[in-house]
Amino acid sequence: MSEFLQRMKDAARADKKTIVLPEGEDLRTIEAAEKIVAEGLADLVVLGDPSQVKVDGVRVIDPRTAEKHDEYAAKFAELRAKKGVTLPEAMEQMNDATYFGTMMVKMGDADGLVSGACHSTANTLRPALQILKTAPGTKLVSAFFIMCTDKEEYGERGTLLFADCGLNIDPTADELSEIALASAHTWTRFMSDEPKVAMLSFSTMGSAKGEVPTKVQEATRIANEKEPGLALDGDLQLDAALVRSVADLKAPASRVAGGANILVFPDLESGNIGYKLVQRFASAEAYGPVLQGIAKPVNDLSRGCSSDDIVGVVAITAVQAQMAE
Repeated sequence: MSEFLQRMKDAARADKKTIVLPEGEDLRTIEAAEKIVAEGLADLVVLGDPSQVKVDGVRVIDPRTAEKHDEYAAKFAELRAKKGVTLPEAMEQMNDATYFGTMMVKMGDADGLVSGACHSTANTLRPALQILKTAPGTKLVSAFFIMCTDKEEYGERGTLLFADCGLNIDPTADELSEIALASAHTWTRFMSDEPKVAMLSFSTMGSAKGEVPTKVQEATRIANEKEPGLALDGDLQLDAALVRSVADLKAPASRVAGGANILVFPDLESGNIGYKLVQRFASAEAYGPVLQGIAKPVNDLSRGCSSDDIVGVVAITAVQAQMAE
């Protein structure tokens, strides 16, 4: 187990939160629930048919027959009234486990939600944005992965944050700056080292021309204007961001190059490919996609996740809930 995950689990145990898992029909969810209960990481609510979902120490709720179904439907109709949602439509919507689970978080009956093992990111994110909305002062919801490797020379003893690897397809320069700043704030809450943000491209300090390096350079400028005290630099190639000897050659004046612990990718395509390469070729632990910028903790899972991945994201979600307080 990585040092990062151990830290998250220890923190989760110290102040247990209630986390809802809407995908009770998925075997991985059940396996994860058993592990979470055994490790004492959270109080769990699993959504599904109680006659089919059997886990000791876990509350199982069927949204269709739940005691609070109608109460949640009335609140959802109120929240979405300007969008034309009627009470009968809201009643039907509350039969959906993800919507019901998100309403549990909204109403204070759960502290966070983890979904996505058998549903798309959109299925997880849409209810969160409709019901919980973005956190105060947040312009953009984005997604990150915590990557835990055995390469202790990189990041914080082998742990790095990759963003955005799960949500924003082709962010503008301003959106990229928001992703970078949100990631730095997340790192500060989770880790002990100072955040050092590398804005990645196929160019280092303008060594190549093109739309992507230009966008990354502009994003770097905007981010530095917003938070001038943050260690954030770009454009940087990956090796310049992480390897000291390369940084000394390509970006000797940078306060980030050679020691980055946060890698901000220029688009979703490169970010998604990048995290999966590290996960598969380096046998890294990949926790996420974790969402940042939502008013209360809601986190997505990769549909290729294992039960252990779910356990890890539940621990992270519990810690996010602690921080939100």
